[in-house]
Amino acid sequence: MESIERIYKFLDETKSYALATVEGDQPRVRMFGTQLLMNGKLYIQTGASKDVAKQIAANPKVELCACKGTEWMRLCGELAEDNSREVKVALLEKMPDLKTMYNPDDGNMQMLYFKCGKATFASFTSAPETVTF
Repeated sequence: MESIERIYKFLDETKSYALATVEGDQPRVRMFGTQLLMNGKLYIQTGASKDVAKQIAANPKVELCACKGTEWMRLCGELAEDNSREVKVALLEKMPDLKTMYNPDDGNMQMLYFKCGKATFASFTSAPETVTF
């Protein structure tokens, strides 16, 4: 399985993950639950009006951590914006509950993809494995 597909599958199975950004010299961590694999890119979504969007605009380097049972994955990388309507519609089709908060034409729905990344899969019982894309 390709690296990016493996990362996406892990995130999709966990349903949520903690995303870390920085604001000045202060780390900021919050829970996310949006992920989409489309055209070979791993996307996340947020609202353009949120502090997290402003933090990513100032410094696009992020790290996330997701847990599944006794396994976890850390993914660090750099995000880039892709606000094509096609990607927004695909996420809303996958996650229809978001339609109460966002629509592809609201000017607030922001799609971000990992331009590059490094993921480490680990557990308490096996050696870590790192993949890059």
